[in-house]
Amino acid sequence: MTTDLLFRDDAYLKSATARVLAVHEQGIELDRTIFYPMGGGQPGDCGVLVRENGERIGIADTRKGEGAGSVYHIPAPGVSTLQSGELLSLQIDWERRYALMRLHTALHLLSCVVVAPVSGGNIAPEKARLDFDIDMSLLDAERITRETNALIASGVATETVWITDEELDAQPELVKTMSVQPPRGVGRVRLLKIPGIDLQPCGGTHVRNIAEIGGIRVTRIRNEGKRNKRVEIVLAA
Repeated sequence: MTTDLLFRDDAYLKSATARVLAVHEQGIELDRTIFYPMGGGQPGDCGVLVRENGERIGIADTRKGEGAGSVYHIPAPGVSTLQSGELLSLQIDWERRYALMRLHTALHLLSCVVVAPVSGGNIAPEKARLDFDIDMSLLDAERITRETNALIASGVATETVWITDEELDAQPELVKTMSVQPPRGVGRVRLLKIPGIDLQPCGGTHVRNIAEIGGIRVTRIRNEGKRNKRVEIVLAA
């Protein structure tokens, strides 16, 4: 079943309405959602589904389902069973999501400051990291913090751009990540554009303007293997 992914067009939606398509062991499928499913190093959203009688169904995680556009909303243990066709109000944990949006966008800037292939990455509400295929001696926490924050201070608005699979194939340099390839199969690929700074495929959620990140701090740089030098960051405020 296909779910309309509302967050793709507006990552700032905190609430919406949707109908239940199906309920099964993997989770709850809705006809539309503001909940981002785990992917690309970004965790799935949490929040609640509110029934018409006011009952609140806690959502502990969101994952991609089987097939393109399928999303499983995973309820917390012990909640009531929903019925197909029910109309619900959707509410995400906005404080958590916004922290993820700020950190996710910050990682795009980090990948421009550290010019090297990205071999891995992960985002959590309290911190994020990228792994690079680079010599350890080239990574300096103070410089990375300073240059990333200088980009943030430029206050550039982000843009969503779509290109075809064929256009991406013709521009392989757009793909910085070695471990995660852009999702294909629907004929087009979503890019995040930060004019004058970055352009790369990404299906995650980001802030409208990089100034919203507010600043970052590199907390740790460590060796995670021959091709993995890890740079960890937190939001400065």
